[in-house]
Amino acid sequence: MGKKTKKFKAALEQFDREDTYDVSDAVDTVRKIAFAKFDETVEIHIRLGIDPRKSDQTVRGTTVLPHGTGKTPKVIVFTKGDKIKQAEEAGADLAGSDDLIQKVKDGFSDFDIAVASPDMMGEIGKNLGRILGPKMPNPRAGTVAPDPAKAVSELKSGKIQYRADKTGIVHCPVGKVSFGTDKIVENLRVLLEAVVKAKPASSKGAYLRSIALTSTMGPAVKMDTSKAASFAGMK
Repeated sequence: MGKKTKKFKAALEQFDREDTYDVSDAVDTVRKIAFAKFDETVEIHIRLGIDPRKSDQTVRGTTVLPHGTGKTPKVIVFTKGDKIKQAEEAGADLAGSDDLIQKVKDGFSDFDIAVASPDMMGEIGKNLGRILGPKMPNPRAGTVAPDPAKAVSELKSGKIQYRADKTGIVHCPVGKVSFGTDKIVENLRVLLEAVVKAKPASSKGAYLRSIALTSTMGPAVKMDTSKAASFAGMK
């Protein structure tokens, strides 16, 4: 982060940066210290006790937040035939087959998530593998689907993807400051439960190493990992 602004410094003075908070108190604190003029997104950052270099310790999946994230993602769908119209009717921002592949090859990137039917994956991999990168449709993320219209509906209604990055940290939005504490806490419960259930069998030691909650512009608030684990039903 660059030079801290006066508002950021003022936010830091409103809580104990070294203390750890239970889930509700962490959410309350993040909402209290949010200072931007826009409705900031609340984000969670979970450092996991995994070795992301090992294929059997990948943590990745999807879950549906009961109150959504406050942002409707832009979704494109690679599919064929009647499924193109079905995807569009389900809310896809764009849907197509070879024409959509060419559009993305030509530089189109104004989308958040790409969904594909299985019969399109060969062409997508051949033509867009390097271009799509982390947006590449993936069965584990629920974005390779025989019924792409259903996948679009779920994504538009609050389904999110979570994935540990190369440093073993999961970064996810869990709502907007305006949601209020209760709705954000409910979203957090669902996400934490999903991440806990995704714990690799080969992961040893503490799984939830550290958790921080932030708003888009605000400082990080540390969450008590033992209380978060209990909150998520972890034994």
